[in-house]
Amino acid sequence: MVFGQVVIGPPGSGKMTYCNGMSQFLQLIGRKVAVINLDPANDSLPYPFPFRYDCAVNIEHLIKLSDVMAQHNLGPNGGLVYCMDYLEKNIEWLQSKLEPLLKDHYFLFDFPGQVELFFLHSNAKNVIMKLIKKLDLRLTAIHLVDAHLCSDSSKYVSALLLSLSTMLHMELPHINVLSKIDLIESYGKLDFNLDFYTDVEDLSYLQNYLDQDPRLAKYRKLTKELCEVIEEFGLVNFSTLDIQDKESVGSLVKLIDRTNGYIFAGIDASAVEFSKIAIRPIDNDPYRYPFLPAGRNGPRSVAWSNQSLKPIPLTQLKLQQILKGPYIKPNWKQ
Repeated sequence: MVFGQVVIGPPGSGKMTYCNGMSQFLQLIGRKVAVINLDPANDSLPYPFPFRYDCAVNIEHLIKLSDVMAQHNLGPNGGLVYCMDYLEKNIEWLQSKLEPLLKDHYFLFDFPGQVELFFLHSNAKNVIMKLIKKLDLRLTAIHLVDAHLCSDSSKYVSALLLSLSTMLHMELPHINVLSKIDLIESYGKLDFNLDFYTDVEDLSYLQNYLDQDPRLAKYRKLTKELCEVIEEFGLVNFSTLDIQDKESVGSLVKLIDRTNGYIFAGIDASAVEFSKIAIRPIDNDPYRYPFLPAGRNGPRSVAWSNQSLKPIPLTQLKLQQILKGPYIKPNWKQ
């Protein structure tokens, strides 16, 4: 059983930076990480710096977007759809690349930013489902949305609709994330508190605010209907992320581990015990989350590896560096 994340989101939402920072963080807490680049338009692979090795699997070794566009006279959007279709038909290639990594790696799948692939077309979904079935993967979809959309109410409604459509289409454990939350103040004052945008509980306030804008008045009925659809499903909410802050990344990792079942790895217990584990707080679990202090006695002297859950010496993980030293931030230029 192998765990991992499917990283998706619109262009500019920070997927590459997320994979870079997340891979660094997971390695610091003792997990062996394999980044799987499935974006054929991604010609710049900075991760994982400073660990200095390329992504474990790169779709450009199978097919390149530039070649598809040139050979078939397609634009970038049509070319990406073609590439995903080609990958689906050659899934054995990807499976063969992943099989040597199954024993002890945690997967980060970096997908293209074309949103149609994840709420309209089925190719990307089919690729993921085939991998889950054939390789027994436990994956969580991480849908990144740029936090600056909260500064524009109409764009925020669009982000909600996109998030809901993607959740329904992908049929995976799913976490919506407001990325670049550290930059949100630079876009101006929000109309509501941040909790309003993350909890998505009562959109009538947002609707009333949009009605005050004369440019949006003619879309009042449409906005009302969209907000009602989002609220009726009751599925969408957001976590926040500052990829350069270790506590922010750590909180998200704990949530991801709940959704894909990583917190149960290596545990042999009854259904009742699993239920207790699922609902209990995990802030003070130093075995899987050594980046958090372990109460009054300070940090534990060991942490645990990925699937085997065997203790690893403190010096190997540089636990003190995680707790007291600066988080190794994603290098934007690498």
